Amino acid sequence: MKIGFSTSVIQRGKTGIAQYVLSLLRAFADQVQSERFYLFVLEEDQHFFSGLGDRFEIILVPEKYRPPIRNILWHQTILPGIARRLELDVLHIPSYRRLLGRRPCPLVATIHDLAPFRVSGKYDPARTFYGRVVVKHLARRQDEIITVSQNTAQDMQECFRIGKNKVRVIYNGIDHSRFSPRNPEESRAAVAQKFRLVKPFFLYVARLEHPGKNHRRLIEAFERFKEESGSDWQLAFGGSDWHGADLIHARIAESAYSSHIRALGFVSNEDLPTLYSAAEAFVYPSLYEGFGLPPLEAMACGCPVISSARGSLGEVVGDAAWIVDPEDVEDICDALLKLHSEPKSRTALVQKGLVHAQEFSWERAARETLAVYRMACEKQSHQAPRARESNLPGLDSVPLSHK
Repeated sequence: MKIGFSTSVIQRGKTGIAQYVLSLLRAFADQVQSERFYLFVLEEDQHFFSGLGDRFEIILVPEKYRPPIRNILWHQTILPGIARRLELDVLHIPSYRRLLGRRPCPLVATIHDLAPFRVSGKYDPARTFYGRVVVKHLARRQDEIITVSQNTAQDMQECFRIGKNKVRVIYNGIDHSRFSPRNPEESRAAVAQKFRLVKPFFLYVARLEHPGKNHRRLIEAFERFKEESGSDWQLAFGGSDWHGADLIHARIAESAYSSHIRALGFVSNEDLPTLYSAAEAFVYPSLYEGFGLPPLEAMACGCPVISSARGSLGEVVGDAAWIVDPEDVEDICDALLKLHSEPKSRTALVQKGLVHAQEFSWERAARETLAVYRMACEKQSHQAPRARESNLPGLDSVPLSHK
């Protein structure tokens, strides 16, 4: 089976979709037998895909196609022609932002969430229109759709009117070789040296995005926590600046406890497990998630978790996290106070989290995704032969750039 896989949505490795793509491909590398993968990779991203093995071939995409609009056009006009020339058996697009309208071969898509329908103000009007209207049309052109939670699968039925027979739920995994408990004292020493977090701290790992990630309410809850507890604990945000980050930085600056709130910026994959292991608790008050990997990663590292249950989060964290209403500042503050003053509660959550995190693995996700590829191919073979779609002028002359 010849499998095409588009990787251009990884945004230089700094997003949750990047972790999905890279982790899934690494897990494929341990499982492929007769399958061959063709990875469509932007030129400056190719270092992310080294070491996958000889069953993976990199097709370089010129950097001029990195900007979102150009990248969408590349997917809609150039990629279908390349897929035909390679005679792909299936093509996987791992994000709704790049779904194909043309069908050069069976198409598999991963839709992580339908945030444009669920979070007001998350995107500008153009992106909201694309997510609500254009993607709805494109999703119906796919042969198989993978969602990463039951919640997103239900959203697909409600918002896109796509039936259950086309949607497969495959949960994300955790790299347990990276995310596992580490020596707390050594982790705290490493974090103090690298991030200058010398006091106990609450941790929130998510891109700095307003309003969806809800940083400002967490800051307000932390201020109340400081007033009521008199504690020297700190609050640390790990994540790159995103839409609305200026509002979050402004809210930190105006806080009476601004010296106790740290924005760490993007945290590398190497540092993330150490940061989880050093934190007193992980807080994830997001207003909406299609999955939510960070709470599970924190659990796997032995860090107790406070989380909202919005979107898929209640489904993902189960009973292994302290659940809060993300729009109720007092509720978030109460959770901070209890985990600060009740060591037994922290210990109980740590034990529940360690057990719960074991249920998620990329090996399982890769195995189930390969099965979806086979289903898409079999579905195509049982249908009447589809008339070959004509190329746009000049597509057959587009050269392939190989690594």
